[in-house]
Amino acid sequence: GRYLAYVWRRSRQLAVAVEDELDAEMVCERVQPIQYTTDCKAQSFDGVVLVSWTVQLPQGLRCLQEPLQEYQKVDSALCEEVNLLKVPGLPGDRLVFACTGPVNRDYDDVRRFSDAAINGIKRALKAGMKRPLLVCPPHSDYKESPLVAVMGALHALYVPLEVREAAVTQRAHKAEMLGVWVSTEEQGKRIIQLATALESGRLVCRDIGGSDPERMAAPRVAEYVQEVFKDSPVEVSVVSDVEKLEKEYPCLAAVNRCAHGVERHQARVIQLQYCGEGPVHSTLLLVGKGITYDTGGADIKAGGMMAGMHRDKCGSAAVAGFFQVLAELKPKNLKVLGAMAMVRNSVGADCYVSDELLCSRAGLRVRVGNTDAEGRMVMADLLCEMKEKAASEVAPELFTIATLTGHAIRAMGPNYSIIMDNGPAHRAGNARQWQQAGDVLGDVFEVSTVRREDYEFHRGRSEYEELLQSNNLPSSATPRGHQTPAAFLTMASGLHKHGVDSDAPLCYSHIDIAGSSGPFPGVPTGAPILAMATRYIFPHL
Repeated sequence: GRYLAYVWRRSRQLAVAVEDELDAEMVCERVQPIQYTTDCKAQSFDGVVLVSWTVQLPQGLRCLQEPLQEYQKVDSALCEEVNLLKVPGLPGDRLVFACTGPVNRDYDDVRRFSDAAINGIKRALKAGMKRPLLVCPPHSDYKESPLVAVMGALHALYVPLEVREAAVTQRAHKAEMLGVWVSTEEQGKRIIQLATALESGRLVCRDIGGSDPERMAAPRVAEYVQEVFKDSPVEVSVVSDVEKLEKEYPCLAAVNRCAHGVERHQARVIQLQYCGEGPVHSTLLLVGKGITYDTGGADIKAGGMMAGMHRDKCGSAAVAGFFQVLAELKPKNLKVLGAMAMVRNSVGADCYVSDELLCSRAGLRVRVGNTDAEGRMVMADLLCEMKEKAASEVAPELFTIATLTGHAIRAMGPNYSIIMDNGPAHRAGNARQWQQAGDVLGDVFEVSTVRREDYEFHRGRSEYEELLQSNNLPSSATPRGHQTPAAFLTMASGLHKHGVDSDAPLCYSHIDIAGSSGPFPGVPTGAPILAMATRYIFPHL
């Protein structure tokens, strides 16, 4: 019996070692290979995927226009669905036409191009293409439409981390190569550089945000992040000591209390830093919600509402993804500090409960009202720490990014991130600038406003507490359910002392990505990485 036990333990140790080695290999894989060409008949590809709003194409693409016009004579629905045509002379003698539909109406936006590219690439894969050539002629109203189409294609070609790890003997990509047609060499180099960098960030975000609660439990997220940024311009440090967590981040530690009893679920605070070349002109301080699994805690998610809650870490995943884009593009004159709050909201004998009084890092007494409002708890103390750091930084801007409320989906619907400014950020026009940046690549935003009622909602109800963490209703059943948490975070972190009436105002914006992070079942979108890169990285290139 002892011998069998030894054999089992030894085999388990070897299995873990192999798994860890494979994890490192998979983490280091790059994104889907991409190359550009100025020849839409290049025979190194095995099919063409055309994304366009019309069959009237530029001079260099007339070889695609003529067969489409002939086909349209017998099928007036050509522009209503994805079509596959046999066209001798083209790569692989195949042409997939994915029409965007109209793009000039009041309600159209650049997402028409990414949506069409996703559908076109999926059809190409079904047809057996291994080296599709994506062709998207530029549109005068959408400067970045070719890049947007490439990003759509790359979204369709993403392979989930668990699939990559399970299929170690197979290709790690759905296609051998994604070709991109461009009109000039200069355009081709730019698109490949940006698309590769942006997709590498989204890959990191999807790997962390989309993987199951065991594969991306907090300690394994830390290992993944450390591996990703090894030998890169991004510095990584990890806080795991429970005594330090309790001292520095008491609200986060309360949520971690139950999970800490299970070693593989114990919390991690992952801190990231990037500093570009040259003098710093602006500093971003990012805090991401990283709930590896949200049971709801003592206020448990009942009635089938728990499924999909491994996605509650997409805020932290987006922070890591943004740092990956920084590592690839290396923008100058920009400094970025990040904090990933990786915690599991478990339920058990030692879980935190409603009615508890906690003292935040900012020194405020907080009454717990609902353990399922754990996201604001794990971010509040980290936001306070970022506030402290901001005092010595150049032109600081603070952000929290989180899949925080169901109310965000109810208010704005799926697919949209929501951004809310405090007073100084509002005066700087920050939310509107994010919204405009999101429109460029189709990472779209709605703007909400934090009002006086939101602050009143979280003020203590008795002399015991200064702040009430939440009511005991779901956010979706609470009026202003996505705005009030921004007010709580502002007060619990002490940022309310740095508003427009302060001698030391600080710009702070809260971003709720509950609607935009992606469907479940399905693949995470990587929001809001594209908007962040457009807003803060592109101007520094």
